[in-house]
Amino acid sequence: MSDLYTRISKDDAAVLLVDHQTGLISGLVRDYGVDEFKNNVLALADTAKFFDLPVILTTSFENGPNGPLMQELVDLFPDAPRVARPGQINAWDNEDFVKAIEATGKKQLIIAGVVTDVCVAFPALSAINAGFEVFAVTDASGTFNKQVAEASLTRMAHGGVQLMNWFSVACELQRDWRNDVEGFAALISSHLPGYQNLMGSYRGAQNDSKQTV
Repeated sequence: MSDLYTRISKDDAAVLLVDHQTGLISGLVRDYGVDEFKNNVLALADTAKFFDLPVILTTSFENGPNGPLMQELVDLFPDAPRVARPGQINAWDNEDFVKAIEATGKKQLIIAGVVTDVCVAFPALSAINAGFEVFAVTDASGTFNKQVAEASLTRMAHGGVQLMNWFSVACELQRDWRNDVEGFAALISSHLPGYQNLMGSYRGAQNDSKQTV
């Protein structure tokens, strides 16, 4: 039986952030609240930064109603390739975008974007056809409603795309807490308020045990 569990490797993965533009997020994303969605996108971005993964940014008609890229992504990745597509709906149809991916030398692609059924599904399936392993980050991708999201996720899964959320991506890259306990805990805590409480309880228990020794 073939191995059905392919892990993301921090040595062989690149992150593609497709059309996380202000106009698209505010106008089209309805399967998540705006604050929750932006938190998920930035959590994925911070994960890429923490593990030093190459990141490629792309936008569509950013000078029109789609709006500019989220400023937080611009600030976080000032040196990342940024491909402003003049019209291609499927980012994979843009030669500069594909060249930027190939230049990383990575064979695993972690992708998220707006909208899920077009801007994520189209390039994800195209990348599968081109021989890449593709991991779509579902909670950093948004669309018109949950029904549309579910249909597009089903289509991608049937095409060989692996579906994950940002937290599972981070954990799979981390592999072992002991690699950097404080750094990884800070990454998780900054985007999961509940985990902040957990870490606060843990540190409090540690301090209490030191005081009783």
